[in-house]
Amino acid sequence: MLLTRVITAVCLLIVILPILFFAPPAGLAGLVTVFAMLAAWEWGRLVRLPGWWGPMLYAVVVVVLTIAWHDIPVRGDVRPLFHGAVIAWVVAWGLLAGGVRELRSIRKVVFTLLGLVILPAFVHAAIALRAQGVAFLFSVAVLVWAADVGAYFVGKAIGRRKLAPTISPGKSWEGAIGGAVLVAIIATVAGVTHWFAPTWFSHQFDQNGAAVALALTIVLVAASIGGDLFESLLKRQVGMKDSSRLLPGHGGVLDRIDALLPVFPLAALLIS
Repeated sequence: MLLTRVITAVCLLIVILPILFFAPPAGLAGLVTVFAMLAAWEWGRLVRLPGWWGPMLYAVVVVVLTIAWHDIPVRGDVRPLFHGAVIAWVVAWGLLAGGVRELRSIRKVVFTLLGLVILPAFVHAAIALRAQGVAFLFSVAVLVWAADVGAYFVGKAIGRRKLAPTISPGKSWEGAIGGAVLVAIIATVAGVTHWFAPTWFSHQFDQNGAAVALALTIVLVAASIGGDLFESLLKRQVGMKDSSRLLPGHGGVLDRIDALLPVFPLAALLIS
């Protein structure tokens, strides 16, 4: 299992890193759109769209909406899409508060509509962050990864109080706080020293000062936790362990980008 995970991760890095560092922005846009299409197919399965064609059609609609958004906003302004994503995630948090319930009628429609906003916003946010520089985009991803790593190790060591026992029993409040502390340390170092600048952290420290920058960083950490929990809710209410088996040893694409989905649009909105 571990060998499979490593091989899959290496293959992904071989594809992603050259596009991230050397390809023009259009290359990254294409790559992230492909990820969104695969994630949309998984989303369609998780909301129980009918037959094999339901998830496929849903993936096509997401891609069409993603591409069409280039012509929808006035003068290329994608901020309305990011605002829509923030509203969608507020609704998602409300669904999380309600816990695991049977997926039927209105609830199914709501989950389906949320994906049509969340996934295109993720694509355009990745493009907007990349426009500020590779390190800028990478710093936001590091925030999510560090929050996850810190939560895992702190939760394993001292985790006692469950964060969302019916949705994701492995997560604890202690782990969430540990992840937030680790990210705050990274943000402070990156913001004060300006290593690899410009990064999202250095931008916030320069524009808003240390206190506001750290507060906004913690908001993004909370958003990353919400994205992780929301995907767990999607899976748990239909009895699935992974969103798919597209990535051997890792599950599906949604399993890998769930925490990035709310963070990228919010991070992009906070610099606009």
